[in-house]
Amino acid sequence: MAGIWKKPISCEILTAVSKGTANEHLGIEFMEVGDDFIVGRVPVDARTRQPYGLLHGGVSVALAETLGSCGAAYSCPPDHRAVGLDINANHLKGTTSGWVTGTARPVHIGRTTQVWQIDMKNEEGELTCVSRITMAVLAPR
Repeated sequence: MAGIWKKPISCEILTAVSKGTANEHLGIEFMEVGDDFIVGRVPVDARTRQPYGLLHGGVSVALAETLGSCGAAYSCPPDHRAVGLDINANHLKGTTSGWVTGTARPVHIGRTTQVWQIDMKNEEGELTCVSRITMAVLAPR
């Protein structure tokens, strides 16, 4: 394993653990795992639009939480787990079609907490949403 990862991680592994979850229902796809980042995307379609035709803000947050939570889970020690404490999002530009792609990178990886930044862009490369998630790292009981 390279970079920050403490457990085996790949797009295939992340896809497998997402079977039968909200991630699968929303069409979230994992695109790339780098030494210190995860890239995923969500389609802008009937499942993910709000009534005015834009990608639902909550779906942007779901993508951010998915990517940041996976990052935290796979970068904490093997016998530990990561759970969300707080997430925020700033919606910068609406998207009506195509895909929104998010890249999650750690801001802080500590012993008991982690903070991840997730930047989301439309197919034109324009920033649509920025999010930050704080995760608690829990030791085994």
